[in-house]
Amino acid sequence: MYSNLLSNFDNDLNIAIIGASGGIGNALISTIENTNNVRNIIHIARSNPKKNIKSNYLHLDLLEEKTIIDCSNEISATYKDLDIIINASGFLHDEDYKPEKSYKMIDAKYLEKSFKINTFGPFLIAKHFIPLLRKDRKSIFSCISARVGSIEDNQLGGWHSYRASKSALNMLLRNLSIELKYANKYAICVGLHPGTVDTNLSKPFPKSRSHYNVFTPKESSQHLISVINKLEPKDSGNTYDWAGKRIPF
Repeated sequence: MYSNLLSNFDNDLNIAIIGASGGIGNALISTIENTNNVRNIIHIARSNPKKNIKSNYLHLDLLEEKTIIDCSNEISATYKDLDIIINASGFLHDEDYKPEKSYKMIDAKYLEKSFKINTFGPFLIAKHFIPLLRKDRKSIFSCISARVGSIEDNQLGGWHSYRASKSALNMLLRNLSIELKYANKYAICVGLHPGTVDTNLSKPFPKSRSHYNVFTPKESSQHLISVINKLEPKDSGNTYDWAGKRIPF
């Protein structure tokens, strides 16, 4: 059964999902793969996210600019241009590093890894993927960001590396939106906060506390696609949560 989740877009959409092997990235693919005006969904990750996906899988490593260049060149040669780019990659914790509860826990290597994946990687993706956006109709460049990247909304502190890397990402998106007003007037550039999603990245969140709404990846992906569908040029440069509400800087 085909759906019309992207009804505010034209037909024959080419959509690139970066971080396609992650929980949110994989769910985004599942959500939009039966949308009736989508022509191609390009799965981009360090490793093939679905064994049955061959022709639409491309390799990209956020920490290796050459792979980003090669990937963008292959997209240009195969698909020509893109209507929607969603960078769903991100880093919060692993077996070695956990979000800091105090400034006394700040670690240079954790800080560096957070910025490399959450900030430097998206910067490089923007550099090589922004030129692929269509210039004759509405197009989207988006990155998964986080509410904790908001400076104004920060009431709890902590999580220094993650907060700072997402704040820097939000600044990049604002910068891009200003530049794109002149380079590509139909392009919209935004950050997207998916909420607390039941994936490996969200494990440090206290899900047992009732004031947290915890979404499945499928639920979160549906919310995010709904937000993307409603975006207008005036929204460019901002970060929006899963309900479409603007998050303050």
